[in-house]
Amino acid sequence: MKKVLTAGTAVAAAVLLAACGSGQVGGGSGGAVQNNKQLALIPGVQAEPFYISMQCGAEAEAKKLGYTITTQAPQKFDAALQTEKVNALGSNPPAALLIAPTDDTAMLAPIQQVANRGTKIVQVDTSLKDSSIAVSSISSNNTEGGQLAAKTLADLVGTKSGSVLVLDTIAGTSTTAARVQGFSDELKNHPNLKSIGVQFTQNEPEQAAAKVTAALASTPDLIGIFATNLNTGEGAATGLRNAGKIGQVNLVGFDASPSEVDGLRNGEYQALIAQDPAMIGQQGVDQAVAALENKPVTKTLTAPLHSITKTNMDANSQYFYKQQC
Repeated sequence: MKKVLTAGTAVAAAVLLAACGSGQVGGGSGGAVQNNKQLALIPGVQAEPFYISMQCGAEAEAKKLGYTITTQAPQKFDAALQTEKVNALGSNPPAALLIAPTDDTAMLAPIQQVANRGTKIVQVDTSLKDSSIAVSSISSNNTEGGQLAAKTLADLVGTKSGSVLVLDTIAGTSTTAARVQGFSDELKNHPNLKSIGVQFTQNEPEQAAAKVTAALASTPDLIGIFATNLNTGEGAATGLRNAGKIGQVNLVGFDASPSEVDGLRNGEYQALIAQDPAMIGQQGVDQAVAALENKPVTKTLTAPLHSITKTNMDANSQYFYKQQC
């Protein structure tokens, strides 16, 4: 996915040599950090426009502040694969690590090892259950995002009655779990809509499509689907398309990838709940640099969310995600 800066290793080595003579910025108790202008970003997965947009925001802000940032992303949204990327930082850790933990428990130990070497930790998008390790955590208010999705679906449906399917990604993913909770809580305020429960897709579009196919067969009054992220949304759209149900079942997706935006424009989606990943990346760098330069740091920051429908999408095009910087 992400463009790994080609000069990353060389820059890290050069900065390491420079730091030996110029002192350290923000070195922790371990004292291992010498790369005082080197930041690292480890997002959740490769090639997702959400994380590409986050990377773009982080790179632009790092350059503006005089820092270098390199990005390494796992091929799948998987704790074991992400742990490999964290462990690869090895004995030459960055001054600060921006990371989107792929599991709110399993990623604690590898991130703690990096922090023990003196690296500042900033959580972007997702977070650990124990966030005390991070100097700052930046994300959307995902509970409110789920609530916004349910309100948007209710507006789309009006007075019609029917069942609603929720597609989640992987158990233990903090962001999507909060979206599900917010959606489920808000749905209770709309008695014409009945949840048929949550299905996990392992963040695989093919599994999301299969879950939709099964739900259509078992639930004739299916009137809405809430897909909690990009992959589940794309899979849900495929399932509806294969069944000839496009436009008959309201699909509300989370995120605003190019394919989702195209789907909204052509009627496969009825609404998208867009985040602002570029702002999350930018704020992540800002907080990391503040920690390194002994300036005030904000422990928790939230980025805004936006409900986008076909009627207002052109006015909200600044929130569409990128495929490259």
